[in-house]
Amino acid sequence: MSSALPPRFDITRPQIERVVAVFYARIRADPGLGPVFAVHVGDWPAHEAKVADFWANTILHERSYDGSPMAAHVRAGNVRPGMFSAWLDLFDAVLADELSQEQAAAWSALAHRIGRSLRAGVVERETLEGGVPKLR
Repeated sequence: MSSALPPRFDITRPQIERVVAVFYARIRADPGLGPVFAVHVGDWPAHEAKVADFWANTILHERSYDGSPMAAHVRAGNVRPGMFSAWLDLFDAVLADELSQEQAAAWSALAHRIGRSLRAGVVERETLEGGVPKLR
């Protein structure tokens, strides 16, 4: 169910699904990020399918994703600004392991752009008037 828009870069839906599966296997094993996700994700296959849909929508212009990543990360309540760097480092490692250099670079740039947006949304909600950090 593709639209007329060309993909942002050359990649297939199965490659996207593989990257997502490998990434979340590493997330579950990560001592810092694993517990953050475990609080919220009870059904990993469903979560991975939703995230694969998000990326297929973003990269391939499929119309398979229905959701709001910003709302999900804010609603989680335990996502902190510093976690985005760890998440992106792990994601970049998976991209480098699973894809060609060109695919990894293109997807990484997209992920970092989205990460900056999500981090800004979380940080803005974690600050007081004037940008003063809300420490608790």
